[in-house]
Amino acid sequence: MTEASGPQRIIIGCDHAAYRLKETLKTAMEAQGLVVTDVGTHSEASIDYPDTGKAVAEKISSGEYERGILICGTGLGMSMVANKYPHVRAALCNDLFSAAMSRRHNDANILVMGGRVIGDILAMEILKTWLETPFEAGRHQRRLDMFDTI
Repeated sequence: MTEASGPQRIIIGCDHAAYRLKETLKTAMEAQGLVVTDVGTHSEASIDYPDTGKAVAEKISSGEYERGILICGTGLGMSMVANKYPHVRAALCNDLFSAAMSRRHNDANILVMGGRVIGDILAMEILKTWLETPFEAGRHQRRLDMFDTI
């Protein structure tokens, strides 16, 4: 899970509903040599998820980070927030097929998961699939280029 230019950098954020899952994923990524920037939340105390979604999406939109992860209770709210930003392609993936296809055909740059929807083991497999699946480009790039004209 590392790139030729050095360790892959990932930015991650969650709300209170997904705090434990975020910590599990963060620990696993760091153990595999990824550099993880955690923008919170840092406890199970209730927060407003749009603040965290914004923190991650802004860094992806600006190009400061190439990939990010957002987790909330269902993943729906974080997806909605993140996809409001230019150049962000946030994909809600609660299964392996969606994770793979979000990368192959859509070059998703933010993985979104529902912490109340999936368990730790499935989340780890989704993350692994998403990180390791390359973008196929070709006809899919032409379609992604259309995003910038919308």
